[in-house]
Amino acid sequence: MTISPGIPFSVLDRSRTREGRDGPTALRDTVRFAQEVEALGYHRFWVSEHHGVPGVAGSAPTVLAAAVAAATSTVRVGTGGVMLPNHRPLVVAEQFGVLESLFPGRIDMGLGRSVGFTDGVRKALGRDKQDAEDFPAQIEELLGYFSGTPDTRPRVHAQPAEGLRPPPFVLATGKGAAVAARAGLPLVIAAVRGEEAMLRAVADYRRDFRPSAWNDRPYVMLSGTIAVAATTEEARRLLLPEAWSAAWSRTHGEFPPLLPVETVLGTPMTARERTLFEESRRGHLYGTADDVAESLDKLLARSEADEFLVTTSTYDLDAQLDSYRRLAVLLGLTGGNA
Repeated sequence: MTISPGIPFSVLDRSRTREGRDGPTALRDTVRFAQEVEALGYHRFWVSEHHGVPGVAGSAPTVLAAAVAAATSTVRVGTGGVMLPNHRPLVVAEQFGVLESLFPGRIDMGLGRSVGFTDGVRKALGRDKQDAEDFPAQIEELLGYFSGTPDTRPRVHAQPAEGLRPPPFVLATGKGAAVAARAGLPLVIAAVRGEEAMLRAVADYRRDFRPSAWNDRPYVMLSGTIAVAATTEEARRLLLPEAWSAAWSRTHGEFPPLLPVETVLGTPMTARERTLFEESRRGHLYGTADDVAESLDKLLARSEADEFLVTTSTYDLDAQLDSYRRLAVLLGLTGGNA
């Protein structure tokens, strides 16, 4: 079965480390994966920012985005996202100015409001939780450097960013959806608190959207896990390594490397870990191509999304790529049958 959603599908890779494979290997895997995603016909390839996390190697997204862009030629490349409260807006503008200069017309500037995952990391970054409250002002300053009119720093010019237009996106963590609406920017949102809560946030974003110099209309990019396999059980198994990593993070304070499925299934769990493990597997789209097509059609119809960002990761890289290939076939993407 093939569906024609009429919207772009893109990919976010968090450079997950895996048991027996170190961080540098994970980063090289990300670059290779980007090449495979491009060949399959996906629209964008984004990388993420995490600090001091054993299970995630991607700590410098603009550096990694440069490596990905250099290794590809057509897919758009960006960040999902740079966590703006961790950085000075001038430096972020300069970094994206360099990226856009080197790879014109291919760079996306995804921005988030999260700060470090733990108190120790936040202290090392010179930040605290309150810095996330300055996110709207940080976005305004950042975009001002591209337009050449940063109100808070009128005598400061970001080179080579000034005059360039890498499109900005706002990740809907915390108050991100309201921030995106007020700033007139595209929204990237996942069903972290359930599909109904996500759809309410999308409706609020569209209602409150204020046209800006960057966007004249709302733009909603849904984000989520989609696992496609030959059988429903195979697809379900793809979800288990990430689900266990999420459960562990909520009980131990850090994301561990992804484990093989059999290791996860053989791991003793406390009652709370088991509950979180089960919760972490909810809300994802998985199954055979026909199963996923039906669920995806319903979600896209309900949300009226403009784009979908697929975030699936698992321990087995071959199985992960096979899932993305099956999804590409389902979507009728240009490289799906390659």
